[in-house]
Amino acid sequence: MNTVSRVIRNTGFLYMKMGVTMFVSLYATRLVLNALGVDDFGIFNMVAGVIAMLAFLNASMAAATQRFMSYAEGEGDPEKQKIVFNISVVLHLAIAVMVGILLYAAAPILFGHVLNIPEDRVVAARCVYWAMIASTVFGILGVPCEAMLNAHENMLYFAIIGVLESFLKLGAALLVVHVPADKLILYGVLMAGISILAMTAMLVYCRRNYAECVIAPRRYWKRGVFREMGSFAGWNFTVSASSMLSEYGVGIVLNHFFGVALNAAQAVAQQINGQTMAFSGTMLKALNPVISKSEGAGNRGLMLRASLSGCKFAYLLMAVFAIPLILEAPGLLGLWLHSVPAWAVLFCRLQLARTLLEQLFLSLGSAIYAEGNIRLYTLVKTGSGILFLGATWGFYRMGWPPCMMYVAAILFVTLPGGLLALSICVRRLGLSLRDFSFRVLAPCLVPSAATFAAGILLCRIDASLSPVPVLFRTCSLLAVFLLFLWFFSLDGRERGTLVFFLKSAWRKIQFSK
Repeated sequence: MNTVSRVIRNTGFLYMKMGVTMFVSLYATRLVLNALGVDDFGIFNMVAGVIAMLAFLNASMAAATQRFMSYAEGEGDPEKQKIVFNISVVLHLAIAVMVGILLYAAAPILFGHVLNIPEDRVVAARCVYWAMIASTVFGILGVPCEAMLNAHENMLYFAIIGVLESFLKLGAALLVVHVPADKLILYGVLMAGISILAMTAMLVYCRRNYAECVIAPRRYWKRGVFREMGSFAGWNFTVSASSMLSEYGVGIVLNHFFGVALNAAQAVAQQINGQTMAFSGTMLKALNPVISKSEGAGNRGLMLRASLSGCKFAYLLMAVFAIPLILEAPGLLGLWLHSVPAWAVLFCRLQLARTLLEQLFLSLGSAIYAEGNIRLYTLVKTGSGILFLGATWGFYRMGWPPCMMYVAAILFVTLPGGLLALSICVRRLGLSLRDFSFRVLAPCLVPSAATFAAGILLCRIDASLSPVPVLFRTCSLLAVFLLFLWFFSLDGRERGTLVFFLKSAWRKIQFSK
């Protein structure tokens, strides 16, 4: 199977998974918000937000480990794959122990001096925190197996696990609604247990299906590979940890100045952002192994072309849903939630705008990681994450509104990180600025500008927030974006590939009948 067909097939598996998990997750969030109430929902997302940030950390570390596994596969060296796997097991064991100790030691400071939690809910919040620590440690230990599945491009198993996990989370939400217990503690323990179960399933599958998944570090050890992976993992862990601390820390800063109700609004924005970002993340999960394998095989041209395609499609796949959401946020949030938390609409719009900007440069980071020299990139990103957290604190101390955390994120994290990645790719990897402008920026900005113009026009005609006008405007905006995407964003080869894939999928559906 050629590279394009493999990427399309794997993307298809992940989109099927996402189609199920997105709707299940949104419905489960509605159930949990109603069952816990705004305050407990805010407490859970603030305290358990560490698991969401650690999930990001896990994904980042998995991408780094997958880089070495895919690189070794591109070189055609099965023995090196076993060495890479065993060294990654040792490295992540050390990271898991260190993170577990740090989280345990941080508990007295967080609950005694930092977090603004109602006194009668502190015990429940502590229980959620301990459950999240256990889940986090297991998640880090499972990173090598997740990286192996990525390197082998086994997206079908990812899809199966993701669907099962989403239904388990829906079951947890239903249980919380009907069981007469402390709902916050029950929900926290159930969510941690589901995460541990999913990681265990990945470990068992890899042990049974991949020959290189042999845990024998004494036998499969090479000092040179350990130094290379250790250095790479160290720099990657630094930037991942700083991103995690800044993104999670901003929730603590928000809580310190404005209380748990604003954490609930932030959680709604993060939920919407996570679901829309899944469209681009799904495609990149299938594309990143191709980028690493191309560099490992010495094909720099294919690696850069794949990276530019990744930037373009990451933006387009998110924007097709994010832009209508930005324009119709008040009405759509009102349809989704019975009671929309204060500031949730503006938070949602700003978070989506920030993430859309990040998509324009997303795969350039994958290209830098594939090349291997990540020191400068990680140093600058680490510094920008710390600067963002400090700037947000300063803005709030000066009495500025809660939405300034998103403005600070764009100014101090998103724009510097994207421009740095572009600069490194141009200077060191041979990327052409002209190629980036014509293959990424132009195809992304044309449909976006057209959709925003259509949205402003539709709101002038009818700005009602009742369900029928909101859904009509949303569907109209989707149609406008897709129309401009087809004629201005896709070239002839991409349109032909998409038509072929859709026809193949339709024939399979017809045959199954």
